[in-house]
Amino acid sequence: MASRDDIKFLSNPKIGQKKQKYCRFRKFGIKHIDYKDPDFLLQFINQQGKILPRRITGNSLKYQRKVATAIKRSRHLAMLPYVSDLLK
Repeated sequence: MASRDDIKFLSNPKIGQKKQKYCRFRKFGIKHIDYKDPDFLLQFINQQGKILPRRITGNSLKYQRKVATAIKRSRHLAMLPYVSDLLK
């Protein structure tokens, strides 16, 4: 009988396994989200300029609200665009 090492898989055997999501703000102890740092805020915006939801970013509710507020303030001061084609 062949062992698992001898079997060649047509697809990745890790498909379907969920990667554990975590809140990066709680993990690294970040207390304040600066709206004047557009490079950091770009991690939470998709290519069209929309704010990514919690289920994708893994942020906790408290920090997702702070991120959304920081992005909106940054947009208001024209540091981030409201709408963009291929922002990244």
